[in-house]
Amino acid sequence: MSAAARRAQALAAARAHFDSGAFVRDLARRVAIRTESQDPAAGPALQSYLADELAPTLAALGFRHRIHANPVPHGGPLLVAERHEGDALPTILIYGHGDVVRGQDAAWTRGAGPWRLVQDGERLYGRGSADNKGQHSINLAALAQVLALRGALGFNCKWLVETGEETGSPGLAAFCVAERDALAADALIASDGPRLARARPTVFLGARGVANFELSLTLRAGAHHSGNWGGLLRNPGTVLANAIASMVDGRGRILVPALRPPPIPANVRAALAGIEFGGAPGDPAVDPDWGEEGLTPAERVIAWNTLEVLAMVTGDPEHPVNAIPAHARAAMHMRFVVGTEVCRDAATLRAALRAHLAAQGHGDVEVGAPLIMAATRLDPDNAWVRFALASVARSTGRPPVLLPNLGGSLPNDVFADLLGLPTVWVPHSYPACSQHAPDEHLLAPVAREALEIMTGLFWDLGDEAEVLPRRTGLRRNTP
Repeated sequence: MSAAARRAQALAAARAHFDSGAFVRDLARRVAIRTESQDPAAGPALQSYLADELAPTLAALGFRHRIHANPVPHGGPLLVAERHEGDALPTILIYGHGDVVRGQDAAWTRGAGPWRLVQDGERLYGRGSADNKGQHSINLAALAQVLALRGALGFNCKWLVETGEETGSPGLAAFCVAERDALAADALIASDGPRLARARPTVFLGARGVANFELSLTLRAGAHHSGNWGGLLRNPGTVLANAIASMVDGRGRILVPALRPPPIPANVRAALAGIEFGGAPGDPAVDPDWGEEGLTPAERVIAWNTLEVLAMVTGDPEHPVNAIPAHARAAMHMRFVVGTEVCRDAATLRAALRAHLAAQGHGDVEVGAPLIMAATRLDPDNAWVRFALASVARSTGRPPVLLPNLGGSLPNDVFADLLGLPTVWVPHSYPACSQHAPDEHLLAPVAREALEIMTGLFWDLGDEAEVLPRRTGLRRNTP
């Protein structure tokens, strides 16, 4: 049988695996484990998901594993597993997270609540079906198809599964630094987040960073009657609104030079050419005149920085009185791309914000300590990117969308910066999946195609192992 025929056989096996109901049965078992990392009492469920569900699945695929305590107190456990087939072969690290957001049980209107996977038409309802149990279940099943047909992967494979991603991945960075040798690899291939659209297979290479900070202004001890004191006392709500307006204008354009990104690289701009966001049922209409001038919508959400007001309060909005308030505060939120130097650490960003506000006459506005997750973006011309794009196109018969990074954020900086890995993400969800909300679901047609995509990708890894890029000085250390 030719190499092409054997690959086609592997993809057919992937389709058959899904059509048999085996994938849905596996996912249903995993959804039923209540791994709500936001619940302080979820520790036993998080441990069980790794020890009783994933560990046996990985052992059946020839992986050795260890479950590690989190280096951060009260952080969820982590699993590291390895299948080593040869010192001369490339090593791939696969990441997933077993935790989910709170079930919000009473708010579900479809399916049978968060903890029972129910299929309704093409939708598979259940908490974690899209984020992230369904996605890493697809990757596990794809590895199984390759092993069943070939008897080997043709590459070395490691898994890292954490159980705290939905609470900001506490301890993940410290763990990866401590276990750097055990996690050493040539590249990361992982799945999380949505495709661009349900019918558009997608590859992305990193994520925008995020910075959250608070602005606050207290002008006096209490409120004062507006008739007696209006015109004599500064209003903190008015002052804070103008302070924010000095940072971002009424069309969403960032006015602080230090907060603006460097020019968009030519290959990033080329990758985004022709990509459209929105337009699917349930999507909000894109505001054409919002954001930085001269950019396409794709460039604004993928390749540029944004500064948002998440919430703002002064006085008592629920019970306003005719008084000048004493205090105002706003929760601010920034998404930023690689190369935004001011966001390299919290102290630098805070100093830049204070300097800007002082220069605008708002030096008494206090800037809270920012919380920052770093931005990452693999070069779109990297050889691992070319390999992944070619493999996905070969499996689906159409070129995938390439996003240089997500508009959202995930802990990719741990892999890209701390472990030094090229990072390639192949998402298996879609934008309207109700991720983090009631009625979360995975689309069965997307999951079926994703199983084909990942089976083809892992098959091609084995076929092209000799020519794939390798990191120098890679050391092997079993879990």
